[in-house]
Amino acid sequence: MNDSAIDQLIADLMTKCGLGAVLCPIEPVSGGLMHKMYRVSTDSGLYAVKHLNPEIMRREGVHDNYRRAEEIECLMEKEDIPIIPALTILGKKMQHINGNYFYLFHWQEGHITNWNHISKEMCHTAGNILGRMHAVGQHADHPWNHSCKKPESSNINWLEYVQKASDAKNEIAPVLNDNVQLLIYAEKELNRARTLLPDIMCISDEDMDPKNILWDQGNPWVIDLECLDYGNPVSHALQLALQWSGITTCSIDTEKMTAFFEGYLSAYDNRFRAYSDVLGLAYTWVEWLEYNIQRALGLCADEAERNLGISEVRNTVNRIKYIQEMEKTIKKALDSLPDLVS
Repeated sequence: MNDSAIDQLIADLMTKCGLGAVLCPIEPVSGGLMHKMYRVSTDSGLYAVKHLNPEIMRREGVHDNYRRAEEIECLMEKEDIPIIPALTILGKKMQHINGNYFYLFHWQEGHITNWNHISKEMCHTAGNILGRMHAVGQHADHPWNHSCKKPESSNINWLEYVQKASDAKNEIAPVLNDNVQLLIYAEKELNRARTLLPDIMCISDEDMDPKNILWDQGNPWVIDLECLDYGNPVSHALQLALQWSGITTCSIDTEKMTAFFEGYLSAYDNRFRAYSDVLGLAYTWVEWLEYNIQRALGLCADEAERNLGISEVRNTVNRIKYIQEMEKTIKKALDSLPDLVS
């Protein structure tokens, strides 16, 4: 969809939702890697508009996932957890117009912290917010406290993707071919770690990494809440601790990881102690890698998204290599966390 078409679509959407006429040119805003964000000024106020990725919206079951996330978002609002919720208009959070889906938000001033300039204090704050989320509904009468589910298993045919990329003479072919044994190892470790997780669930936001917290004069606001769901608190706490402490940029700082856990445990403690035993969960990146392999091979909306897929394939493979190199260091730090001593 070209710029003029999306501008008209958003203008029609704002009118349909009773939010007024657009006053200024609609501005694209840097956002996540899957959806597109816009800054929209109307005669009733300033808004952020999220255009949900059409490819994702065609997936089976995706609307059920979004409805569940919206219900949990409402719970977060009642608990005064610092989030930026989607506006409810005509009884709905998700808005639909001309085959396209959107979320609308009041504009929140602030900035996303540069991945290379995250402080220990920010890590502590982020961990505390995650702990507060996990603590919501932790009482025994809530059904998600005991999942009774078989651990989810990742089953990716890496050799088939290598062959497809090679046949298509795609740019990602040599990256996959050179690292196929690493990817097989990473997926095996991920699956093994999942079998060691305690059988508990809670409300969580596994996408609450640094790009999804907006800071306004030192105050945090969690954004991009479409991933709110019921999940395993051990898995999400470990993976987010690693992301906030630098795993994404291949520059992990174990002191920041400790700060994240200290903030987390001050709000919620499920008594699990063996975080180093489930470090294989860090290899969840293989699933993000598969999604981007598919985009790089053309399963996407446009050429820009395909190029993003190619870039993310390279970035993600590098992260997986880095995690393998740092396994011993990270495990040692996890085992020495003072708040995790039995």
